[in-house]
Amino acid sequence: MVSSRLKYLSLGVLVFQTTSLVLIMRYSRTLPAEGPRYLASSAVVAAEVVKIFICLMLVFRDHSYSVRAFNIVLRQEIARKPMETLKLAIPSGIYTLQNNLLYVALSNLDAATYQLTYQLKILTTALFSVFMLGRRLGIYQWLSLIVLMTGVALVQWPSESSVVAEKASVSTGSQFVGVTAVLVACCSSGFAGVYFEKILKESKQSVWIRNIQLGMFGLFFGFFGMMSFDGDKVRESGMFQGYNVVTCAVVTLQALGGLVIAAVIKYADNILKGFATSLSIILSTFISYFWLQDFEPTRYKQHPLLASVVICCGICKAEAFTVVFLSLYTLEVFVSEPA
Repeated sequence: MVSSRLKYLSLGVLVFQTTSLVLIMRYSRTLPAEGPRYLASSAVVAAEVVKIFICLMLVFRDHSYSVRAFNIVLRQEIARKPMETLKLAIPSGIYTLQNNLLYVALSNLDAATYQLTYQLKILTTALFSVFMLGRRLGIYQWLSLIVLMTGVALVQWPSESSVVAEKASVSTGSQFVGVTAVLVACCSSGFAGVYFEKILKESKQSVWIRNIQLGMFGLFFGFFGMMSFDGDKVRESGMFQGYNVVTCAVVTLQALGGLVIAAVIKYADNILKGFATSLSIILSTFISYFWLQDFEPTRYKQHPLLASVVICCGICKAEAFTVVFLSLYTLEVFVSEPA
């Protein structure tokens, strides 16, 4: 009973975290600011600090809040195993690049298009799993990946709507830049995720210790990137320029992302995780249209709503098809009604 509650609780938190992060990050990058806008590179660094702190507290809790035991485990698992710690440098650097790319993507794409296109990370993860872990995919899994690619292609299909074209011409963001950032993030996410999984399966260290090691390198790479690209702005106005409540929410949600995924993998399974991802796509589409008002659906094959159906089917196959289709069909009928 307790396990079942934890399973659905972790899935609920995953849906909330995924949907909230995308929408709030998009909102924070398009919100009119009186002063300088916050630096995406500084937000990545701040998220790493928060993640390390949370993981340290979890390790402290796992050792019965004993300071002595806490110090011993940190020395034994991190300080005295430098080669094990160095293994995390590669995925950490890639994750840092990926996190910065997500800010670039959401500065140039609406939340719904971003959510849908970013699901290509499932394809890249599957391919890297085949080549790096020697996994074999069944015929239904390959078909699901093909369906997934079809859905993403529909998202990027050019629209003939004059309204959309007019909005695109006056938009300050570039869709090409946004899509390119998402595609590079998908590739980096797939490789780093499989590499990290390989490391976890080859060692007996806890997930929290590994996340601390990952965060240490992430903090180093993130700070180096921030000073390299935004050093002048940091020296002029400080690292936390432009920060507000919304920015702090973005940083916190981004820091919690990896920890929530770990909980889902522990208490749930991949099918339910896929359903949670599909539900997050639907929620992002609704909120992007009604709240952010930066998503203009078009008709038939040229709109992301139809692509959502295809992508969600590729993620969770037949188990969630009915729910996904009915939800998106309802939204399509509603937004297509003449005024």
